[in-house]
Amino acid sequence: MAVHHHVFTVATRGQGTYELTDEVGRAVRASGVTDGMVTVFVRHTSCSLVIFENADPSARTDLHAFFDRLVPEGAPYFVHTLEGPDDMPSHLRMVLTRTSEVIPVIGGRPALGTWQGVFLFEHRRAPHRREVVVTVMGERAGRSEGGKGA
Repeated sequence: MAVHHHVFTVATRGQGTYELTDEVGRAVRASGVTDGMVTVFVRHTSCSLVIFENADPSARTDLHAFFDRLVPEGAPYFVHTLEGPDDMPSHLRMVLTRTSEVIPVIGGRPALGTWQGVFLFEHRRAPHRREVVVTVMGERAGRSEGGKGA
């Protein structure tokens, strides 16, 4: 089984969603893995990853509005506000989503659906630099590790 790691940085402009689908696809192609899994992981506690609609940007507008209502900034019951009114809401939004996504790799490509994209979901208002780790594991073309000859 082959394992390939790729780390990249996303410069956000503040709250919103930033598509990573092409970068994940490049990492899969660079790995040479034809069949396996790709894991995408973000190393932060105030942003997250989502697989979401990537054809119509209005779907992401609705996603952002929903989270603004679900976890509002400035709620009087938040204690953890050291970094401002978006501090605790950003952590809660991360907990409600995920810091990693696992996607099958079939035929050397992430097996996403027609309208699915991988997005970094930035929960802070200020711009940040976010580190993303992509790990691809599986079989490379022309190699079979079915237990023979080892």
